[in-house]
Amino acid sequence: MFGLFSIDIGIDLGTANTLVYVKNRGIVIREPSVAAIDAYTRKVRSVGTEAKNMLGRTPGGMIAIRPLKDGVISDFEVTEQMLRRYIRKVSGNFNLAGPRVLIAIPSGITPVERRAVEDSAYNAGARTVILMPEPFVAAVGVGLPVDEPAANMIVDIGGGTTEIAVISLSGIVLKRSIRVGGDEMDEAIINHLKQAYTLHIGPRTAEEIKIRIGSAFALDQELKMEVRGQDSVAGLPKMITVSSQEIREALMPTLREIGDMIRKALEMCPPELSSDLVDRGFFMAGGGALLRGIDSYLSRTTGLPVLLAEDPLSAVANGTAVLLRDPEKLLLYRMMTESIY
Repeated sequence: MFGLFSIDIGIDLGTANTLVYVKNRGIVIREPSVAAIDAYTRKVRSVGTEAKNMLGRTPGGMIAIRPLKDGVISDFEVTEQMLRRYIRKVSGNFNLAGPRVLIAIPSGITPVERRAVEDSAYNAGARTVILMPEPFVAAVGVGLPVDEPAANMIVDIGGGTTEIAVISLSGIVLKRSIRVGGDEMDEAIINHLKQAYTLHIGPRTAEEIKIRIGSAFALDQELKMEVRGQDSVAGLPKMITVSSQEIREALMPTLREIGDMIRKALEMCPPELSSDLVDRGFFMAGGGALLRGIDSYLSRTTGLPVLLAEDPLSAVANGTAVLLRDPEKLLLYRMMTESIY
């Protein structure tokens, strides 16, 4: 009876961004996973883009934080309040029953972390909570034929984690997850500018540098960008010019770590499935897939074709849409993937 009066929601609860899909309405929320909270009461005042704009700029009584780190909840109370705001926003204040919520979570999550996500969703007003491994949902979202008896490989580079999965016959044959992603790239840029130029910048500026001139492979025409920050020695405002080449060198240790994990996953892949990947290659999803030249870099590292999802940032949210539209497949996939935890 409750199902007749509730809605179905799919949530990509990412370290960097949260996307919310509502059945028959599409992706209705696409916001940074940031919350601005009262420093004394810890009550959430704003979330998403508005809160992100406050990072590093809040007055004494307000704090802007990211309640998720490395793909999992680091601040349970704030995450719960953030989810409650999003769920109420899409379901309305007068719904007769809480929504059924499908949440994509990292495949390397611990049972305790898994429980924290589940509890947060229930406390935020969900009637039913379904958890699915993020790389599987992303594979469905990019349109991979996960039901076929052949290898379908997905690499999802998010803000806090990089997820790799080889999928066949509706189940995950092989999975790997490391807590390395876009945040580590930002941190590498911050450290490089501090060491090379004694310039101190924040995560927002580092992310802007990564988006505007960051690359994983040599560009036909290298880019330059003016960067403003604080001189870490003199303590005064300072401006420098950086090139895409030096930013690429700063990002290389993180990129090598991702490349090495993919190679190790391929080494452990069953021979029959490995042979499929020679021609099929693998798909990339997540915000990290938007870094210039990362497909060329990983193709050279692995020797396989690399394909970018049409909309890497929405791959997981689109996957929740496909699953919520087909309850029978959702049940099957849930049973087939439950054992990986």
